[in-house]
This record gives sequence, C-alpha cells and structure tokens, in this order.
Amino acid sequence: MIETSTECCSVALSEGAQIVAQRIDETPRRQSAMLAPYIVEVLEEAGLKARDLDAVAVSEGPGSYTGLRVGVSTAKGICFGAGLPLIGVDTLQILACQAEMPGQARHDGRFDRIISMLDARRMEVYAASFDAEGNKCGDTAAVILDAASYSQELSAGRVLFIGTGVEKFQNICTHPNAAFQPCFPLAPAMLRPALTALHKKEFKDVAYFEPFYLKEFVAGVTKHAVL
Repeated sequence: MIETSTECCSVALSEGAQIVAQRIDETPRRQSAMLAPYIVEVLEEAGLKARDLDAVAVSEGPGSYTGLRVGVSTAKGICFGAGLPLIGVDTLQILACQAEMPGQARHDGRFDRIISMLDARRMEVYAASFDAEGNKCGDTAAVILDAASYSQELSAGRVLFIGTGVEKFQNICTHPNAAFQPCFPLAPAMLRPALTALHKKEFKDVAYFEPFYLKEFVAGVTKHAVL
C-alpha cells in the first residue's frame, strides 16, 4: 500500500487483515527519494518479493499533483513488472478509516459524521463526508470554508473533521459538536478499503489509470526574467 498524496510518504505491507511492516516519513517533498527504498525495506522485512504480492494499492487522490504522480507511477511500475493487479483507494476515504486507527486517533468517543479534508489553496479544501462506519455520503468537492460551513451536519450530531485541511476550519468553527484531528493520510489506513477491493476484484487498468486530481494542475509563471 502506497500513500503519497500529501507531503508525507508512507508504505505498508499486510498479510490478511494485519499490517506486518510499514514506513512513514512526514518530511516534506521526499516522496521521490524515499518511496522506492521504503518499498524495498518492507518487502525485505517480510521476506517477500514483489511477485509474491496479491496486489498493489495506491492512494488515488485528490491531493498533491506531484505526490500523486510519484505514488501512482511507482505502483503501476510494480504492477507491470510483477504482473500484479492495481487497486486505487480514495484519499479522503483513507482519512475516514484513519479516524478509528489505534494510535492515530486524537479524539475520544464516537461521531455521527466524519468529514475528511485535504488542504488546498487559501481557505479551500478538498472534502468528502462519511458516516460513522466510513461509508461515503456524497461526492468529493472543493469547498471554500467559512464559519457556516457544515452547519447542517453539526446541528445533526457530533462531527469529526480529519486531515491536512482541518486547521483552517478549526480557526473559524466554534460549534460544540465539532472535533478536529489534523493529520496526513497514511498507508496503513488503506487496509480495509484495499481488502474490500481485492475481494471484489475491483482493479484499475494498469495501462490507463490516472490519479484523481479534482482540479487540473496549473503551472506557476515566474515573475522574473529567465534570460
């Protein structure tokens, strides 16, 4: 399992429903340097080769354009080389699953709704809503946050906001039903949706699969003369 949709780089290997090896690096912009070594390390730790795997799962977005490209291209390369099926996992679903992971939760109690948020520009986030069991409720959207955002969900019950974009909302939301868990999406949290896809044989086309960016990448234009 490969997760590189944000500044964090993480890899996890599972046997059945158990994570047996993982590597996590939250240092910004190191995916290209650390991803391949981490994959080699977790395979060696488990005494496996790539061809021994059942599938490769990768975070499919939304998220960082560069990060997603690194993760997806690496996952596709492994699948091509070892003849493995490819699984794509919604990055926002990873965060929703992460809310219940032992050692990751920074909150107490149960919630009626989980809102996963990834940081975008200014007061914008990429967000999706999930029920208490981690089932997606509606589509992923780019949301401009203000103090009234998610007022309907907050009036209906307790809501956990989780991800890299929650600090923006935490600064303007004072509703007593809101709880906040700032964190990166991590590869170990991909396990449940990845296993579901594996059992249902819901695989991506390795040749044509592309990350879900939500918005098209726009290159910046320098204000300084190059020549």
